[in-house]
Amino acid sequence: MPYTSDFGNMDFNYGVETLEKLVMKSEKKMHIDLGIPKEITLDEKRVAIAPSGVRILTEQGHSVMVEKDAGIHCNFTNENYAEAGATVTPSPDDLYKNSNVIVKVAPPSPAEYGLLQRNQMLISALHLASVKTELLQTMVKESITGLAFEFIETRDGELPIVRSMSEIAGTMSVQIAAKYLETGNGGRGILLGGVAGVPPANVVILGAGTVGHYAAQAALGLGAHVLIIDKELNRLRRFETIFNRRVATAIANDHYIKKAAKSADVMIGALNPRAKVMKPVVDEDTVMTMRKGSVIIDVSIDQGLCFETSRRTTHSEPVFVKYGVTHYCVPNMPSVVARTASYALTNALLPFVVKVGEYGSISDALWKSSSLRNGTYAYKGYLTKKILAELSGLNFREVQMLLASDI
Repeated sequence: MPYTSDFGNMDFNYGVETLEKLVMKSEKKMHIDLGIPKEITLDEKRVAIAPSGVRILTEQGHSVMVEKDAGIHCNFTNENYAEAGATVTPSPDDLYKNSNVIVKVAPPSPAEYGLLQRNQMLISALHLASVKTELLQTMVKESITGLAFEFIETRDGELPIVRSMSEIAGTMSVQIAAKYLETGNGGRGILLGGVAGVPPANVVILGAGTVGHYAAQAALGLGAHVLIIDKELNRLRRFETIFNRRVATAIANDHYIKKAAKSADVMIGALNPRAKVMKPVVDEDTVMTMRKGSVIIDVSIDQGLCFETSRRTTHSEPVFVKYGVTHYCVPNMPSVVARTASYALTNALLPFVVKVGEYGSISDALWKSSSLRNGTYAYKGYLTKKILAELSGLNFREVQMLLASDI
């Protein structure tokens, strides 16, 4: 499988001007000792890299250590990983101590902070809405280089890892909504697509991004009536073209949102503000006007709230009812389909892991790859994303300045 992205050419246009001549860094490749721990965050069933991805890394000469049963919920056995060239260990302590790069799905939990090693690289999700200051303090104290799925961005503005998970979340949001519309689950007792002589359900999607696209595709496939609301007119035009005018569209303002909520059987929050904590766009009063037994799916919950009445839930207890409306607010929705999600994550993430090994050091990789640099939120004892510094009160430095000081 070829892995190509935006890494072909060196790019020194970092917005940093120095009087010194830019120095070409070593072309020596870095040997990666990659650690893939078992996820211990509640209800997280995915694994960061599937055995197929491990094989690619080991064939390139890198070492991979996988914690025992890391892929068990995805039906990836320990033998699958061993056959791909990984070392399988029962000890998370050994895994962290013997790895210079850790790749995981969820951000480290408090029980894992002490396992992180000085000068390691950690690649994982971050979840801005729930990021722990203690984690950031550990990253800074131990000079850990942190890369977040949410920040890894290619030169064309694509967020490849976020996109891969958003495709799954958008599709799942409609499947889940259909389930909770059923009579036995406290719903309105209606079928999304209706039947002959009975009209279909009304599905309102807030956000014309990737989640919204796949949610609309799934809802249309089941025969539902779909309304897309977004603040960007060009996005709405694009959706009308993609779906051959089979969706209705409206500009995001209080009037249209309140009107849509009153007739909605399902409302899906599919907004994704880049590098920001999401603030509610649907207030409590609007939720109160929704039909009894209708369903809210807040896909934006890992970045904040799309609905004022939302609160984080888990796969173990995924829903709650407020004002007669069922709310589903699970932040790691793709974990429901752990095997598919892990393959998709591997496809999106692996090129960036491979790229780290193509240079002589972590600093070289960040210097030469704009995507890795964009993804960095902690480096050399500083936070490199201003929003995280503001949330935590820790010191902020531009990653470009820190890299320039290494020249």
